[in-house]
Formats: sequence, structure tokens, C-alpha cells
Amino acid sequence: MTGALRIAIMTDETGWHTSRLKKAFRARGVEARCVDLADCRIDTTWAPHGLAIPGFGHGLPDAVFVRGIAGGTFEQVTLRLGILHALRECGVPVYNDARAIERSVDKSMTSFLLNRHGVPTPPTWAGESAAFAQRVLMREAAAGRKVVMKPLFGSQGKGLRRLGAGAGGRLAPLPSLRPFSDVAYLQRYVESGRPGFDWRVLVIGGKAVAAMRRVGGRGWIHNFAQGAACEPALVTDALADTAIRATQALGLDYAGVDLIPESGGPDAAARPLVLEVNGVAAWRGLQSVTRFDIAAALVDDLLDRKLALPGAPVALASGDASR
Repeated sequence: MTGALRIAIMTDETGWHTSRLKKAFRARGVEARCVDLADCRIDTTWAPHGLAIPGFGHGLPDAVFVRGIAGGTFEQVTLRLGILHALRECGVPVYNDARAIERSVDKSMTSFLLNRHGVPTPPTWAGESAAFAQRVLMREAAAGRKVVMKPLFGSQGKGLRRLGAGAGGRLAPLPSLRPFSDVAYLQRYVESGRPGFDWRVLVIGGKAVAAMRRVGGRGWIHNFAQGAACEPALVTDALADTAIRATQALGLDYAGVDLIPESGGPDAAARPLVLEVNGVAAWRGLQSVTRFDIAAALVDDLLDRKLALPGAPVALASGDASR
């Protein structure tokens, strides 16, 4: 492999993750540079591809690693995803590609595809009708259950609301949909015991390579960004199978899959349910509890599987303290 190979890391911010990725690419003799999708453009006068990617002149990168896409208006985000679609149309491998990211960012489509592919996940409802959402809430509460209301787009446990009967069995009304962009996304709440926890399983190239338990946090929300403690976890057959199937259902090259035991207890053998699938997954918390070099595994999968380049890839299924 020559040093001529050039990779674009699409990100709106540089830091720990991009530094790890650039180091892993350098170890394979590959030049990687960070590019903000907001700085790219479609330009039909920019021969020969009609795409202008900063740092690549009139050429294109040999591959693209999508590390982050900045939020913005609907039009801005559409254009940024359009750049990724255009790169794929030009034959550039995009890891993960725009279609897969769109599926994972939209929680309603994630839930639809998981259900369609038979991946176990809590019952979910999504629509624009507040009246229908109120009926769902009343029906679930009557059965002694709670639901979680989530922003359709969002991550890191932000904006979640747990709804159901409160003290004395009184049911609070459905919150206004305005803070949720007039869309109701409701998912049946699954109790995970005390202290509460969930699993994050990292899937790379169709293999579940590492896992952790996220314990505690802000109340019932177990995201690392919300203060949850990260603990190493075994990648059991049940966790691996479910996480891999979820990733395949969305067509992702790599993903962080969040799961919770169906039984609500700490038994790792309980059937896991998929809560969310993250197509632009962070891994700093997971890296803190495993010796497995996650950035190197991601880079090796991109180079060896998507570009079919020679090298000495990390053994995905060995040497991991969480196995």
C-alpha cells in the first residue's frame, strides 16, 4: 500500500475520536484529514465530479469515514447528507453511508426496520397526532406500564420524558408536542432493575467486538453523557446476535447498539431488547473499559473490507477484555 491513499474523516469537531482515528490511519500508511460537511459543496462546474471537498482539490478522497454531522436547518442537514449520497454515486466508499445514517438517526425508521426484521425491541408508536399519542399513553398506563417520549432526532439521552401514572395512580396529560417538533415518538418503558443499567455493544463489520454496562446516571437514563458509570461486560451470544441483527437491519458498517434485558433483571442471559442503534457512535466510554483498540478496528474494517487493501488488521474477536 502506498502513501497516496487519502481518506476524509467527515466531522464537525476535532478531538479525542478524530485523533485516535488519524493515528490508526497513519499506522496503516494512510493519510487522513478532517473535513466538515458544511464546508463541502455540490458544484457542477467543478470538473470532473461536480463535488468540491476541501483539501482534495478537483479530486475525491479514496474513502470517507463519517465521524460527525453537525445539526442545522432541515435544508442544511439535507445538503450535508446529499454530499455523502453524491460521494457514493461517484464510487467513493462511505463508512457509514448516508442511507444507513438516515435510518439510524430517525428513531421511527429504526423501530420500523427492527420490527420488520424480527429484532426484539420494545413496542413503539410514532405519529403526528397528539390525540392518538394520548390514547397510547392511557392504554399503557391502564395496564400498569410507562412509556418514554423521545425526540425523533437526538442522542446522549437528551430530551427524554418518562410518562405514566404518578402518585395516587393519577395520569398526567401528554406533554405538548411542540418541543418535540410536533411529532410523538413513544416507546414502552422497560425497567432494568436497581441500580438501573443498559448495555452498549459495538458492532464492526458484522462482528460484535466489545460491550459495556452503563450503570446509573441521571435517574433512569443510562447514557455515558448523562453520568452513567461504564463497566466492562461480556459479549454474550444473545447480546452479539441481537446487536449484529440490528446493525444489519439498518445496513450499517459499524454501530453502537443500546440494549436492555427484557426481564428487567440483571441476568445477562435474559433476552435483550434493542432500544436504539447509533450510526455515528462515540466510543470513548467503551474504550475506557476495554483493552481492545476500537479506532484501529474501525480503520482496519474500512481499509480491508471496503477497500480490500492488504495489511495486518486487528483480530476483531480476540484479545478483548470484554469477551
